[in-house]
Amino acid sequence: MPRILIVDDEPTICWALRESLGDEGFAVDVAASAEEGLASASRSRPDAVLLDVRLPRLDGLSAMRQFRERVGSAPIIVMTAFGNLDTAVRAVEQGAFDYLVKPFDLDQALQVVRRAVATAVQPAATQCNSAAEPNHTLIGSSAAMQQVFKQVALVAGSDVSVLITGESGTGKELVARAIHRHSPRRDGPYLPIHLAALSPSLVESELFGHVRGAFTGATADRTGLLEQAAGGTVLLDEIAEATTDLQVKLLRAIEHREITPVGDARPRSTDIRVLAATNRDLPTLIAGGRFRSDLFFRLSVFHIHLPPLRERRDDIRELAEFFLSQTRLSSEPVRCHLSDAAVAELGRRDWFGNVRELRNAVEHAAIVAREGAILTEHLPAPAPIPSPIAAAAGTAPPADELANQIARWVEQTAASLRDARADPTDSRMYEQFLQLVEPPLLEAILNRCDHNRAAAAELLGVHRATLRQKLRRYGLT
Repeated sequence: MPRILIVDDEPTICWALRESLGDEGFAVDVAASAEEGLASASRSRPDAVLLDVRLPRLDGLSAMRQFRERVGSAPIIVMTAFGNLDTAVRAVEQGAFDYLVKPFDLDQALQVVRRAVATAVQPAATQCNSAAEPNHTLIGSSAAMQQVFKQVALVAGSDVSVLITGESGTGKELVARAIHRHSPRRDGPYLPIHLAALSPSLVESELFGHVRGAFTGATADRTGLLEQAAGGTVLLDEIAEATTDLQVKLLRAIEHREITPVGDARPRSTDIRVLAATNRDLPTLIAGGRFRSDLFFRLSVFHIHLPPLRERRDDIRELAEFFLSQTRLSSEPVRCHLSDAAVAELGRRDWFGNVRELRNAVEHAAIVAREGAILTEHLPAPAPIPSPIAAAAGTAPPADELANQIARWVEQTAASLRDARADPTDSRMYEQFLQLVEPPLLEAILNRCDHNRAAAAELLGVHRATLRQKLRRYGLT
């Protein structure tokens, strides 16, 4: 039977994993430190390793190279309760098979272990650059942001296209910069292109360049932005604003890595990695014939969705304190701090402008307070106008229409019971209703959270065990 080595100094984690893995038919060894784990791996080589980051004396990431010498190509799954982007990137760069953030769902851990045992993984050749500049852009300890960190770490080392979605102000460009900074192209140019800001009549010339005489005013050859970014990364921001003709040219540039300047019949090769970002619902645009499905699939080889700030309220205090630490009055840093009342007020707001709006609010409060505690009266009033995405969400059926639909369902169900001469007390209408609405709700939440059960439970406001029980009940596991 496959042998799993668990290296963690938390007895409860070890016990839960040992019981779950044992029930699945795995042989399990447990170690409370990296040194004990290395000794265990030397005695009996495991088929997979679950390795905690925070360990006494030698930490997990520092011990990975030694574990690799003892376990060969056996998958190493990193576990941590203190995840951030740098930790995720270091783990992936050193050959981690996957990255679990505590507290994680046991079913999720079992799925990862099964995949690890069934997959032969070669250790990554790229080593961590310990001198790399710390990343202070993507911040968050919520389950949703931990998932984003993991996705960035997994995709950064490849060269595939990435589609980054999310409401305005959620930090899509920060994700793009993080992917570039941790990629093999980090020494090349990073070029964000805001398609909506380019002149519609000159957008093709700006992107692909032109030759002299291509149109009136083209008095000299011009190198396009996509060619200027050779060897680096291009972010096509607001990709949904691209015209149909431009989408055709972009598709060819991405698929064949070549561009054709305006007025020239000879294509030119260019070595770029393409990232794209949008706050629009591209599948809806595809259904309406306003966006090409082939371009969508080419861009979304890997998809990262950034949750709005109102869905990760646990990060608000951390973000606010970071923005406050970065705020300066004239040339001096601020001498104020957030009061508990101000933090509570920040946590109550919906933040339709997301992280961008939060930063503006903190900077405003720092200017008003000057020094001492930032109080609720120092905060600006909430933004009166929601973002386009939030406004679009208002097109969904309102609560009163949903209530009417429920009322119609009740009448129809009750009528059918009367026609069947069933005893109303045995109808169990409540259970029927839950069986009708809960499965699509759970599926929608899981899809929204990329099937991260911890994030889904947090978004639903239920315990992970409750969510797991409901998924099993409806056969959604």
